[in-house]
Amino acid sequence: MAGPLDTIRVLDLSTVIAGPYAGRILSDLSAQVTKIEGPGGDIMRAAGPARSPGMGAAYLGCNAGKQTLHLDLKDPAQRAVLLEMVAEADVLLHNMRMAAALRLNLGPQELRALNPRLVYCIIVGYGQDGPYRDRPAYDDVIQAEAGWAELHARTGDAPRYAPTIAADKITALYAVAAINAALVARAATGVGATVEVPMFEIMASFLAVEHLAGLTFVPPQGTSGYERVLSPHPRPYRTADGFICVMPYSGRHWRTVFTAIGRDDWANDPDLMSDAARAAMVGTLYARLDACLPARSTADWLDLLRGLDIPCAPVNGMDALLEDAHLKAVGLFRQVEHPTEGAILTVRSPIRYG
Repeated sequence: MAGPLDTIRVLDLSTVIAGPYAGRILSDLSAQVTKIEGPGGDIMRAAGPARSPGMGAAYLGCNAGKQTLHLDLKDPAQRAVLLEMVAEADVLLHNMRMAAALRLNLGPQELRALNPRLVYCIIVGYGQDGPYRDRPAYDDVIQAEAGWAELHARTGDAPRYAPTIAADKITALYAVAAINAALVARAATGVGATVEVPMFEIMASFLAVEHLAGLTFVPPQGTSGYERVLSPHPRPYRTADGFICVMPYSGRHWRTVFTAIGRDDWANDPDLMSDAARAAMVGTLYARLDACLPARSTADWLDLLRGLDIPCAPVNGMDALLEDAHLKAVGLFRQVEHPTEGAILTVRSPIRYG
């Protein structure tokens, strides 16, 4: 079966993570993606373990399914090759700063004049109408500036970054959504679009969903920050032999858990069945759970809680995911033969079309 983007031709001029990951997702959705790299190649080629020079694991993860062409866009003849491709493309994606793109005569006006159906998508650090538009931006910078790192301090930790490239990858998801929306509009109008995807605004918006909190109201009805996730208590809990995630959510969940562990006094607390009252005592509820879980092994708790239909999970590492029964059954991880790297493990698109 042809995929949903089977006829879409994408030119991916991006580097590092945000743009290449967006291109990878478009490829997973069956678009024909050609990655254009400069003479020195994408800097991510050198990152992480590699079997051969310039083919690092993270680079492979972000660029699976693409064809690659090296062009020096400062060279007129090689730039002309790119322009020939632009004339036939559906999407052009890059994450150069706009000033750099304009210096190369690769701005949206020039390229969309060449191909009015082109969806021109630029991932930038900051929206081009604001005073930060020319600043460099990387994942750590945006995590700090948009409020992500500071949230750790509210849980009693020092400010810190997420142990994943969160801002880049979240921005990539927004870029894919924006590109696909532009393609839908083009199907109706026949005209492409210029799409700006700014990392700072995206991450501020992403975090504001729950953390704007009391500042949602004018005048404010409290402070910023979603109390449940900022409490020090909701975290993987220690068991007799490891850790476990337990997530009682509704009043029924909490009552069921407390009854199962023999604490009828907690189970019969009338505040459990009031959403507002339960939210106000969430720290107390998690502290009670924390105190009880070391009495049994992780496997015992999983058997008990799953039998009661309480949301719970083991605390897996990446190694464990490769052996997970569900992920094996759905074939998420696959061994493939790379044209130059031999056997590698890759991840199929988690999205499937029936």
